[in-house]
Amino acid sequence: MALGRRLGALLAPNDVVALVGDLGAGKTCLTKGIALGLGLADARAVRSPTFVLVSEYKGRLTLYHIDAYRLSGAADLDALGASEMMNSGGVTVIEWADRVEGVLPADHVRIDCTHAGETRRGFRISGRGGRCEAILARM
Repeated sequence: MALGRRLGALLAPNDVVALVGDLGAGKTCLTKGIALGLGLADARAVRSPTFVLVSEYKGRLTLYHIDAYRLSGAADLDALGASEMMNSGGVTVIEWADRVEGVLPADHVRIDCTHAGETRRGFRISGRGGRCEAILARM
């Protein structure tokens, strides 16, 4: 949550965060922190969008939370209107982003989430593109 909150505070309009990791690796918890960093009052409002595919939350910037787990690929993500979301002035977080990499913008933050114990998680963060590399430098 703390990592997500710090990242969320640095995100700007049209930033995209791609989350990759197994079930239970911390993707949704990280998204809750990002939502708090974007000014959402209560992280409990953020839930995994596995069955709804896309959830929207209002904060300093609108957060579009997409779950690509049940999508067949990039075409399905595009059909959801992801391109419009990614260019709407909000922030887009995509869980299971490795399933739809072909649609991700060249400039995005990628976070690989892993289990590091029963109650611990590991995160490897990389910036893809100048904007996101600048975000990571500020973290």
